[in-house]
Amino acid sequence: MLRIKRVYEERSDTDGLRILVDRLWPRGISKERAGIDLWMKDIAPSDDLRRWFGHDPSRWEEFKTRYLRELAEKQDLLATFRKMDREGTVTLIYSAKDVHHNNAVVLQEAIENG
Repeated sequence: MLRIKRVYEERSDTDGLRILVDRLWPRGISKERAGIDLWMKDIAPSDDLRRWFGHDPSRWEEFKTRYLRELAEKQDLLATFRKMDREGTVTLIYSAKDVHHNNAVVLQEAIENG
């Protein structure tokens, strides 16, 4: 089962493997509190794309298109996520405030539709 969750939410026993999918470490949170099992920076959007998007919902559709294009070049990493998902619960952890417009939402879609 594949889930997504903000890093600022409490860790749960049902989270399974917690994977941080942001390029930057979340502000104001210790590694202990974050409870991250794995940090996969390389699956995150490129710095250029992240800066361009700036969490502006008006750029969401274009962000999705561009990020999916980047993910298409990372099939090995997507395959790793799919394998982990088949083996148990995986929670994609992100730090954005917007729960509907963030890279974890796009990544979840790419993993599930691949």
